[in-house]
Amino acid sequence: MSDADVIVVGGGPAGLAAALELRRSGAYDVRILEREADAGGIPRHAQHQGFGLRDLCRVMTGPAYAKRYAELAQRAGAEIRTETMVTGWDASGALEVTSPRGRETMRAAAIVLAAGCRERPRAARLVAGSRPQGVMTTGTLQQLVHLRRQPVGRRALVVGAEHVSFSALETLTHGGATPVGMVTEHARHQSLAAFRVGAAVRFRVPLWTRTAVVAIHGRPRVEAVDLVDLVSGERRQVECDTVVFTADWIPDHELAVLGGIELDPGTRGPAIDAAGRTSRLGVFAAGNMLHPAETADVAALAGRHVAHAIAGQLNGGPSPVTRRVAIRCVSPLTWISPNVVTPDLPEPSRGRLLVRGRELLTAPQLAITQDGRALWTGRLPRIVPGRSGRLPHTWVRSVDFSGGPVEIAVARARRVR
Repeated sequence: MSDADVIVVGGGPAGLAAALELRRSGAYDVRILEREADAGGIPRHAQHQGFGLRDLCRVMTGPAYAKRYAELAQRAGAEIRTETMVTGWDASGALEVTSPRGRETMRAAAIVLAAGCRERPRAARLVAGSRPQGVMTTGTLQQLVHLRRQPVGRRALVVGAEHVSFSALETLTHGGATPVGMVTEHARHQSLAAFRVGAAVRFRVPLWTRTAVVAIHGRPRVEAVDLVDLVSGERRQVECDTVVFTADWIPDHELAVLGGIELDPGTRGPAIDAAGRTSRLGVFAAGNMLHPAETADVAALAGRHVAHAIAGQLNGGPSPVTRRVAIRCVSPLTWISPNVVTPDLPEPSRGRLLVRGRELLTAPQLAITQDGRALWTGRLPRIVPGRSGRLPHTWVRSVDFSGGPVEIAVARARRVR
């Protein structure tokens, strides 16, 4: 059995940043377990600029950002084991690990789950039709183009209109494909206005709003897709040979499920308090398996934040808390992170809570209550699917730890239709 002070499961931005900060906080034996051949996570195959602004105070491409974090973690003394897959837990609570070295178990005083998230594939979105080649997610697209240097097709349809969807447009052009359109079921795109304007000018790609993909046709490769207008019900067909499904993120929570860790019904990742503590003693979680999906630097800062909580525990800090009050979202809100309040009231990463919704809302007034008692009311500029609103955390001081769950709901808002 191998032993370490801290084991980090996942070598993406959150895991690398957590390991780096732990090494800087003390002489801990920190081990990172990464299933891919190289550490760095999704940024390894995201060639565009924009990484590192909040955490490294510089603007970098994705591969440069991933390489920089891996180098910093190794230089600080963290051990990175690549091609190493954590497959479960044994009866004593140790991690079961498989790698080119063989099978082994590893135990640590603290474990950080930082496995990230992935986009929901076509099958999970229940899109009908045949099963041709040329259907993929953004992650697969980026790996084919930037890591394997393979062509991806000639005419591509992008499903989704979030930040990552516009990144997919750029990747498609690098791969030699022409985007023929973007499709979103919402009334407008969910990215920044500058992204939409830039895409319209550079790629001249039409954006079909309130529209859904209902079927994919072709054999052996995609030949066309059926689109339906969600307002009129009108159905039409668009010819293409590639379909890229973007966003609609789901956390890689399998290890948490196998470990009997409580999941939050909104994020579907581990339920955590503001210090990143899960319901299992000594197990923490960080990054985009908790809030799928924020930018890489936000995930890295969350990893750094969790490292401080772990360092405090390893240095003989306060005893672990067992009293936990859940925070639940009422539709059309979908999730909040952190989603558990504990009596020691730690401050969350960047001093804020993140909240998401499934509808486009303008100037929503939110109400946070517990057992009918108001804890906080306030207004956000907007709620946009795929983008997080930011809430203060000071209201947690009013939580009754002998009471029921805290609820956050939209009291009033103007819906964008």
